[in-house]
Amino acid sequence: MIRTVRFRPLPPPEPAAAAADDSAPHQLSARRRTFALLALALGGMGIGASEFATMGLLPGIADGLLSTQMDTDPEAGIARAGGLITAYALGVVVGAPVLALLSVRWSRTTMITALAIALAAGTVLSAAMPTFELTVLARFLAGVPHGAYFGVASLLAASLMGPGSQGKGVAVALSGLTVANLVGVPLMTALGQVAGWRVVYLVIAGIFLVTVFALRWAVPAQPAVPGRRAVDEIVALRRVQLWVVMGIAAVGFAGGFAVFSYVADITTQVSGASASLVPWVLASAGLGMTLGNILGGVTTDRSLRGTLLVGFPLYIAALVGLFLAAPGSLAGLLIGFFAVNVGSSALGPALQTWLIRVAHRSEVLGASLNHAAFNVANALGAALGGAVIAGGLGFRAPMVVAIMLASMGFLLVVGALLALQLRARRTRAVLREHEETYTGQIPAVDPELAEADRTTSAPSTSTTGSMPVLIVS
Repeated sequence: MIRTVRFRPLPPPEPAAAAADDSAPHQLSARRRTFALLALALGGMGIGASEFATMGLLPGIADGLLSTQMDTDPEAGIARAGGLITAYALGVVVGAPVLALLSVRWSRTTMITALAIALAAGTVLSAAMPTFELTVLARFLAGVPHGAYFGVASLLAASLMGPGSQGKGVAVALSGLTVANLVGVPLMTALGQVAGWRVVYLVIAGIFLVTVFALRWAVPAQPAVPGRRAVDEIVALRRVQLWVVMGIAAVGFAGGFAVFSYVADITTQVSGASASLVPWVLASAGLGMTLGNILGGVTTDRSLRGTLLVGFPLYIAALVGLFLAAPGSLAGLLIGFFAVNVGSSALGPALQTWLIRVAHRSEVLGASLNHAAFNVANALGAALGGAVIAGGLGFRAPMVVAIMLASMGFLLVVGALLALQLRARRTRAVLREHEETYTGQIPAVDPELAEADRTTSAPSTSTTGSMPVLIVS
C-alpha cells in the first residue's frame, strides 16, 4: 500500500569506514594484494574441505560411530549420519547473524583472524569426540564461525579489488570454497578412506592454523567503524527483500545439497561404481564449482538480474540431466555433478551481492546472512534427501527432491523481480504526481530495495516537504 511520510535521506557513510575500504586497493602493491586475497581464500578452502569432505566420508563416519545400526539397517544408518551435515549447517545458521552483531565494534581484520582460530578449534573437536552425539555437537560448533568468516572475507576482498568489483570480490572470497571442492575434498576423501575420517579433520584444522598466520601477515589492518552498534546492524532485518533473498538461497540451493550430501552412496548404489571413484566424482563437482564461481563473479558485476534469470534454469536443467544420466553410468554421473555445480555456484556471487546491497550499511550482517541461508539449504537438502532414502525410495529419489526445490527457488526469483519492477513503477508514478512537494534530483526507484541490478548506491538527493513512498506490508 502507499502512504505519505516525511522523507528522511540516508545518512552519509562514516568517513572512517569509507577510508578503510577505499584506500586499501590504492596503497597496496599488486604482490601484497595478491597475497592478501590468497590468505582470505585459504580460510575458505579449509571451510570447504571441512563442510564437503564430510559428505564424501559419510559412509566411513557412519561405520565408525553407528556400527550397530549400519550392521542391521545401513540405509537408516546413512540417513542418521546425515545429521552431522545438518548440525554443521545449523551452526552456520546460528553463528552467522549472531557473530556479525557481536563483532560490530571490531575491526574486520581482527574479526577474521578470531574466526579462523575458532574454525581450527571446532575442527579439532570434530576429530576428537568419541560418540556420535558428541560429534554432532562438535560439528555444530565447527559451523558457527563459517558464515561470519565468508561475510567478512567478502567485504575485505571487495575493498582490496577496488570500486565496481563487488561481485568479483565475493567470487575471490568464495574461490577457496570452490578450490577445496576441486582439489581438497577429493584428496581428503581419499585420505579418509586410507587413514580414517578423524585424520582428515586434523589435517583441515592445520589448514586453519596456517590461515591464521597468513591473515595476520598479508591482510592490511582496517580500523573499526567508530560509534557502530549492534542495533545499527539489526535495522537491516526489517527489510522484507532481505528475507526474500534469503528464502531464495535457502530453497534453491537445497536442491543441490539434497544430492551432494549423499554423493558417496549415489556413486556406488545408483551408478554402480566402486567407492574408490568417489574422489573423482567430487573432483568433477569441484571443477564445476570453480568454473561456476568465476562465471558468477563476472556476470554479477555485469547484470545481477540476468545472472539469476539465466543461471537458475541452467541449474534446474543440470539436475534433470543428472537424474536421467546417472543410473548405471559413471560418465553420466561425472558430467551431471559437474553441470549441477556450475549452475549452483554461478548463482552464489549474485545472491550474496544482492544481500549486501539490500543490507546497505549493515554490510557484515548482509554478507554473513547469505551463508546462513546457504546452510539452511544444506540442512534442508540433507534432511529431505535423507528422508526419502530412509523411506525406502532409494538413492535416486534425492534427485527428484532436488529438482523440485530448485524449481521453487526459481519461482521465488521470478516473483521477487516482478514485485520489485512493479514497485519501482509505482514509486516513479507517485513521485511524478507530487513534484511540487520536493526539490532536487528525483530518484528513479528506492535505492535500497527496488533495483537489484544497481552497481552503486543511489545518488544523494535534496528534498523538502512530504514525499510519498511505497511501503511493503
